[in-house]
Amino acid sequence: MTGSYSAKATAVNDAERHRLQQERDRIRTAYLTVRDDRPPSNARGVHHVALICRDVERTTRFYQEVLGFPLTTMFENRDWPGSTHFFFDLGGGNALAFFDLPGVDPEAYREVLGGLHHLAISIETAHWHEAKARLDHDGVSYDQVDDTSLYFRGPDGERLELIADPLGWMYGERVD
Repeated sequence: MTGSYSAKATAVNDAERHRLQQERDRIRTAYLTVRDDRPPSNARGVHHVALICRDVERTTRFYQEVLGFPLTTMFENRDWPGSTHFFFDLGGGNALAFFDLPGVDPEAYREVLGGLHHLAISIETAHWHEAKARLDHDGVSYDQVDDTSLYFRGPDGERLELIADPLGWMYGERVD
C-alpha cells in the first residue's frame, strides 16, 4: 500500500532489511511448527471483531450495500446505555460488529501500538469485482495490489482489505 503510512514512517535501507529478515528467520525457527506437527488451536474462531462508528446508518449502508455483508442483528450495547451494537455476516460463521457511542467524541483512526492495522476479509473473486465496481461508483479510493487485494478506508477511517484469496491462503502461500 503505497502512500498509506504516516509521515513518521522512514524508509528502511538494505542493511536494515537484511537484519530484519535475519530476525524473522530466527523467530520462525524458534516458534513455527510444521503444519502436520502443529497441535490444534484452543480457539474455535473469531466470534466477532468490534469497531467504533460515528453513524449507524452510514456504516450499515456501506457494509451492507457497498461491500455486500448482510446486517444480521442490532440491539442496545450492554456496556454503554443508548449505544447501538450491530453485526454483519462475513461468511463462515464470522461477524463484524460495530458500536456507536452517543455522548463520546472518539478520535479519528490512527496507528497506535496494539491498534488495528487493517481487517482483511476474504471474498470470492466474482464478488470482489462487484464490490470494486461499487467502490468506484461511490467514489471510494483504494489501492489495488495485483488482482487479489483492495485496500481502502471504511466510513470512519478504518483500514480494510478485500482479498480474493481463499481463507487460509495469501499470495499463493498457505497461512493457516
